[in-house]
Parts: sequence; structure tokens; C-alpha cells
Amino acid sequence: MIDLGIEKLALIGVVALIVIGPEKLPRVARTVGALLGKAQRYVNDVKAEVNRSMELDELRKMKTTVEDAARDVEHSIHTGASEFEKQFAGVSGDTLSALAEPEQAVPEYRHPRKNWRLKQGATPNWYKARNGVRTKALSGAARVARFRPHKIN
Repeated sequence: MIDLGIEKLALIGVVALIVIGPEKLPRVARTVGALLGKAQRYVNDVKAEVNRSMELDELRKMKTTVEDAARDVEHSIHTGASEFEKQFAGVSGDTLSALAEPEQAVPEYRHPRKNWRLKQGATPNWYKARNGVRTKALSGAARVARFRPHKIN
């Protein structure tokens, strides 16, 4: 920003000490520092905005070149395809578009015959029976009766 050497800063400090006085010098130095900080932030913001605008311009230029290249490629593909179709039509008498889309039979709808209310688990019943997995709900009395200890005679 401003090129100040050590000698110039010392001279400015001595003059400020004489003019302002030692009582007000710290407050004035803080104010000057705050103003310099604001000025530096403002300059940095302006630089950042200029850089952003330059990058946007470059991106716009790049976008236009890419779009032009894409249009050129698309045009060349269409011209090549039309030339090929003309050559192919001259050889066989049929157009390429007629050969590209054969008629397809549409399948008829069949009902899946599923009972969506019936829940079927993936675990086999023999595995559940062997490991004691509950498959039916038991009432409280049935549960007590099931786990009641039996008398051994």
C-alpha cells in the first residue's frame, strides 16, 4: 500500500508525540489503526470483486466456446448420419429409420394372483419348530399352562 521505512515511521512517531502529546497518543494510534484496517478490508473487497468479475467473464467466454463446439459436433453428426442414410437407402431401397424400429408385440396384462393379506416369512417352519420360535399368539392362560412345571411321579 504505502511504502514506509523504519526511519520514516520513527520520524512520524516523534512528530505525533510532540504534536498530540503523550496522554492522547494511544487513543489516536488506536483510531488510526482501526481506520487503516477498514481501508485494507475495503481494498481487499474491491480486489476480490474485480477477480470474481474477471473469472465470470472468462467462464462466459469458455461457455460460449464449448456451446459452439457442441453445435459443430452435433451438426457434423447429423450430416454424417444423413449421408449414411442416403447411401444405405440407395443400396437396399429401405431407409435406416424403418429398419431401426421393428414392430414389437405388446405383452398382455396378467393378474399376479397373489394374496397380499397373507404374510409369508422367509424362515422355514421346520427351523422355527426346532428352535422354539413362536408362530402363533398365545393367551395369558395358555402361556402359564405351557410353562407350568409338571409333577414327575
